[in-house]
Amino acid sequence: MSTTGPTTQRTRARTVKVDGARLVCWESGPEDGEPVLLLHGYPANHHSWDHQVPALSRAHRVITPDLLGWGDSEQPHGLAFDYDSEVARIGRLLDALDIDDVNLVGHDYGGFLSLGFTQTHPGRVRRLALLNSRSQATFVPHWRALFTAFTLAGRTPVLRSLAARLPYGALHRIAFGPLVEAGYVDREVMDGYLDHVRPLESRRWLLHFFGHYRTAARPELRRRLGQVGCPTAVIWGRGDKYLSPAIATELAARIPHAELTMIDDAGHWVMDERPSEVNTALERLLGRAV
Repeated sequence: MSTTGPTTQRTRARTVKVDGARLVCWESGPEDGEPVLLLHGYPANHHSWDHQVPALSRAHRVITPDLLGWGDSEQPHGLAFDYDSEVARIGRLLDALDIDDVNLVGHDYGGFLSLGFTQTHPGRVRRLALLNSRSQATFVPHWRALFTAFTLAGRTPVLRSLAARLPYGALHRIAFGPLVEAGYVDREVMDGYLDHVRPLESRRWLLHFFGHYRTAARPELRRRLGQVGCPTAVIWGRGDKYLSPAIATELAARIPHAELTMIDDAGHWVMDERPSEVNTALERLLGRAV
């Protein structure tokens, strides 16, 4: 992931208040362009989209926020981070940015939120893209068990105190290290992801977040897939070790206007691993009539 080409195009940093907390985002492209909101996943930040911003911002107003709690945004301990609260928060972010409707693109956790927001606020989403996200389902069994353990620690005071002392930076390095070694992610970008979970106060916030998070599938999202009326792209790295490709095929089969791009030689971090294929799929989506 290059920091010299993509990041130099992010010339408009902007800070807004969402639910009383400071949220930082970056804007690229023409200010009067059709807006595209790119939502990152766990445990990343806006740099997840470094490979996509240059291509998409040629004709669109591209916005890459650090979601509340992540990156340069505030870590508010007083706010709820349950699913419904987080989904509704996307609408308040759009309000803070003076955007009525948007092209919504989400990876991982960002995709999970994007699907829920599209279903509950269909008039505010022009087009939707979901990339390697649990979406209507959940993780493969052993990863679901691990994340469920964190949710239990997050809502149990004694366990929360103990879990706050775990080496989260080292744990997350296991996930990102191979991406750096393969040249997909710059080491300084990875360090930024890891630095975010190293301070004790950040680890306490992370457990606050997990205390509200739930790993169970959300059947209401599955039931409403057929009601997603906007053009949709499902973009998936087939080698994802966290999420089954069956999630992608179900999304593509049940969303009426969905197009599936399954990338065989990519895993969970598909935007970094195969940026050209992802950009092509996103540009094709943005060219579809609404």
